[in-house]
Amino acid sequence: MESQTTPVPVSVPQRARTLQAQVRHGDHVVTIGGDAPVRVQSMTNTDTVDAVGTAIQVKELAQAGSELVRITVNTPEAAQAVPYVREQLDRMGVNVPLIGDFHYNGHRLLTEFPDCAQALSKYRINPGNVGKGDKKDRQFGQMIEAAMRWDKPVRIGVNWGSLDQELLADMMDLNSQRAEPWSGQQVMYEALMASAINSAERAAEMGMARSQILLSCKVSGVQDLIAVYRALSQRCDYPLHLGLTEAGMGVKGTVASATALSILLQEGIGDTIRVSLTPQPGEPRTQEVVIASEILQSLGLRTFVPSVTACPGCGRTTSSTFQELAKQIDDFLRAQMPVWREQYPGVETMKVAVMGCIVNGPGESKHADIGISLPGTGEAPAAPVFIDGEKALTLRGEGIATEFQQLVTSYIERRYGNPA
Repeated sequence: MESQTTPVPVSVPQRARTLQAQVRHGDHVVTIGGDAPVRVQSMTNTDTVDAVGTAIQVKELAQAGSELVRITVNTPEAAQAVPYVREQLDRMGVNVPLIGDFHYNGHRLLTEFPDCAQALSKYRINPGNVGKGDKKDRQFGQMIEAAMRWDKPVRIGVNWGSLDQELLADMMDLNSQRAEPWSGQQVMYEALMASAINSAERAAEMGMARSQILLSCKVSGVQDLIAVYRALSQRCDYPLHLGLTEAGMGVKGTVASATALSILLQEGIGDTIRVSLTPQPGEPRTQEVVIASEILQSLGLRTFVPSVTACPGCGRTTSSTFQELAKQIDDFLRAQMPVWREQYPGVETMKVAVMGCIVNGPGESKHADIGISLPGTGEAPAAPVFIDGEKALTLRGEGIATEFQQLVTSYIERRYGNPA
């Protein structure tokens, strides 16, 4: 093999430079766009009228790593409950900003319930659901006026399931006059972007700061999302929110979201993300936050929790011990992170390896900050532990899992703890 004169370029995600918005709650500010990191957003599925239940779920989402949480504001009762949700969160010491999700009647709710308008940190407006004809401009204008009055950023969120039908009809008519008409799919793309950008420009004309306007054009198909956002990012410099409008359930939703979002994020497109996962029965709502965080961490864009490397298993690893230990360590680290973020700065960058046999076990363990290589089939019943690239000790017996977890805890305290 001939010696190469130039090295293989290192692959790193790009970052498109957009305007920077600021989402505030009290002294807590979440920046979006510009040089800010890509942010994780989530949404509750509680009835907002249940202020305590909603606040509890918001807290759970925030502790899982969500930096912005959207709640439904669809009725006068929900609007009245919003200040109480905020109050409950403040009592619990949870300062995550709340985003109000408005459809159809947002102009009335923001006008008639000023306490709700103030308690929210950001408004989501769907231009396809603010009215028709003359009402559309007037009601959209009322929502923008409320945002300016209370100094709140807005996301103009267009969905292909609720696209402005008047705009779409006009664009279909124009398309029919082309010498070579576009496909219906391409007209749909254009209508999505036109609805978002035209609404943003209308808000800016009313006096809203362009940096406080975010856009999204959500669809359900992976290729559709990629096509729309590639074009949208070239046509504007507003901060962009990414997500499939309905990702689906379980594996399908996870894979679809990871595929679409990763491609766009690698190209530098996207300033906030949400994984719109349909929870499986009994599955916690926080799963969408875990997946979004893992997407960003896998791309090297963010670090949220220590990473756990584990082999997939093969004929050499007939014991399930390493699988159980890997899950136990991963669950343990995630459960501790709400406390550790404050107590042990930098712990989220730690790498842990839990390997199942001698083939790759020692090598992977050496690359990690702390790692263990469990015995495979036919191997001696010993588990060497590597710390900072060096073999530190060997564990034996039935208590390997408990002992290794204690070693991980001691390592974190020693390396990331603040000296007295």
